[in-house]
Order: sequence, then structure tokens, then C-alpha cells
Amino acid sequence: MSDRKFKLHDGQRGSALAVRVTPRASRNEIVEVLDDGTLRVRLSAPPVDNEANIALIEFLADILGVPKSRLDIVAGKTGRDKLISVVGMDVETVHQRILAHLG
Repeated sequence: MSDRKFKLHDGQRGSALAVRVTPRASRNEIVEVLDDGTLRVRLSAPPVDNEANIALIEFLADILGVPKSRLDIVAGKTGRDKLISVVGMDVETVHQRILAHLG
């Protein structure tokens, strides 16, 4: 799996990550990288009262080893498809940390 590439985008101060969320799963996990580069993530939190968004930020912060304050949902706050900004971390570092989690 370590040779799989997925699309991240260089941002002005960091990178951006496309995520598709499935709420109410049995556990928090990255399931796969879709063909278009989107990460498919399952979260145990329900999609009510912003709980799934909070759980997503906490989960990704843990995987990437960054404070939650460096992550932000910049698009898709109310849908399953989201764009996450990772401030202060380049695309290659994000890519490597996610691949390490998948491996």
C-alpha cells in the first residue's frame, strides 16, 4: 500500500486534504484512498451537533501529530465530502504520515 499515491494540494501556508466521511462506524479509521485521491474515513461519532466534524479533526490531528488548531474544515462542513486545511505541514509530510498510518 505504501506505493499508492493520493492527491494533496500545496496551500499558501500548508496543504489540503480531501476526505469522505462515514459517520456512526464502529471505530475511527482511515479505510482507503479513493481513485481521485480522497481519503475515506469512518468515524464513530454521529453527524449531529457538529460531533462528526469535531471527531474528524481530533482523529486527523492524532494521525498527523499536530495540534487540532492547525486543522480546519474549509469546505463541506455539513456534507460527507470535506476539504481539510493542514496549516504548517507540506504535502509530502502529510502524505507520508497518512501512508504510515495505513501501513
